[in-house]
Amino acid sequence: MSITWPMVRLGDVLTERQETPLPEEMVSGRIKIVNKISFDTGQIYIRPIGETRTGMILIRPGDLVVSGINAAKGAIAIHGLDNTCPIAATIHYGAYIPDSNRTSTKFLWWILRSRFFRDLLSTHLPGGIKMELKAKRLLPIPIPLPPLEEQRRVVTRIEELSAQLEEAHNLRQQAMVEISSTVFSACETMLREVGKRFINETLETLVDQSRGISYGIVQTGDDVENGIPTLRAGDMAWFSVNTTNVKRVLPEIEKSYQRTRLRGGELLLRIRGGFGELAVCPPALRGGNVSREIAVIPLREHVDPFYGMYVLAAPSIQTRIAGHVRGTSYIGINLKDVRTLPLPVPPLPEQRRITSQLHELQRQLIAVKSLQAETVTELDALLPSILDRAFKGEL
Repeated sequence: MSITWPMVRLGDVLTERQETPLPEEMVSGRIKIVNKISFDTGQIYIRPIGETRTGMILIRPGDLVVSGINAAKGAIAIHGLDNTCPIAATIHYGAYIPDSNRTSTKFLWWILRSRFFRDLLSTHLPGGIKMELKAKRLLPIPIPLPPLEEQRRVVTRIEELSAQLEEAHNLRQQAMVEISSTVFSACETMLREVGKRFINETLETLVDQSRGISYGIVQTGDDVENGIPTLRAGDMAWFSVNTTNVKRVLPEIEKSYQRTRLRGGELLLRIRGGFGELAVCPPALRGGNVSREIAVIPLREHVDPFYGMYVLAAPSIQTRIAGHVRGTSYIGINLKDVRTLPLPVPPLPEQRRITSQLHELQRQLIAVKSLQAETVTELDALLPSILDRAFKGEL
């Protein structure tokens, strides 16, 4: 049953703090400076350095902190009373002192970060929520405010339900990780079984010798219309290639990299900008190329590229790949080490049988992951719904 609570202006329970920090205290690090407030959690992140060139405000323990620019996205925090020191923020933030005799700071924090409050902003603010939310625009806005004890009860209930949702969300995420590991375990099992019956050959001996194993374009230049599609590290995921936003480079840049010109069906290995992900080049990218982050491995006709992909995805091979990683600022794998990677090669029909089984497992896992992702989306939508009910007096 809905309960109607009295509407109270935020300015009746919040007072803007109008103090400024001393510059020398910020430079010395005695007063830390806010870098940002998380949209999702309302957590305050601090800058690593204390220098600033803009006007600053002081925030004391117990203050409610509102990002004037991103308040409507949830960038609202509490600098809790458990903190022993004030902090500072740019003038694009506001610090507000709650009236502890009339309101719970946590109640205000929850309501200001809710979809319910965003609807209030749209209703009461001239110019809408895209304009910076300074005190003169924030404080006149009315909110439903029950008695203090009721506020505390509502906060307790919200936090109980929020904790349950978080636990459910974590369990779903854990399940996603476990699902993802299943295919890699299957790859390892397959590798061990095949490895008992067939000797290992190196990748170097299994590729088209006219092309060899190469990495692609070092300097790809700007993205140009009608250029040569060129895969980058971010276009690769485990066992797949995302072709929706492939960069296109000038033909005169790409023409020197004919060894990595894609024909479709090549094994692709990410060797820089992260490492280890494997995929097979889809036919749609025939005539394209790759950046230097990707090695192109054109296997000979007696080696199915999908079979090679699954073998090299086995955790024992991935551990070997990780052992070859070099560099500090630009970490990667040298091609000479890629060429030494082992691959047991059964007859082509057996390779295709193995590949078919792993494809089917992959298909099933994708379906389960899709269902899990839908569940996570549903869980994410529950908290806004709970908050709507709470501030309508229905919780």
